[in-house]
Amino acid sequence: MRLLPVLLMLAVPLLALAACGPGAPIPRPLTADESAQLAPKDPRLALLYAGSCKACHTVSDSLAPLTGDRSVWDARWALGEDALLAAAIQGKMGMPAGGQCFECTPADLQALIRFMAGREDEQ
Repeated sequence: MRLLPVLLMLAVPLLALAACGPGAPIPRPLTADESAQLAPKDPRLALLYAGSCKACHTVSDSLAPLTGDRSVWDARWALGEDALLAAAIQGKMGMPAGGQCFECTPADLQALIRFMAGREDEQ
């Protein structure tokens, strides 16, 4: 009978770890310097990003989620791409409407969000 509580104490943490699955590593936070090194693969998007998004999304003090930092973007991503796009178009907190990218179309903003969220290669 004393063995049961010991087994339960061992089993619960193991089950919790198993729920994470082998393909779901916890993302490592990026530094501002690491974030600043990233750029979209598409040259046009890279110019749009450099002209607007990069000014805040590579600076920790701006409170904007750092580009490529899945440790903060994953929770936002869980809200859905439509919600993220709406926030970018309308503006949110300190971010002006459209991220102050006057040349950006909604499709551009969506691609830039995918890039900044670390999902540029996902479809």
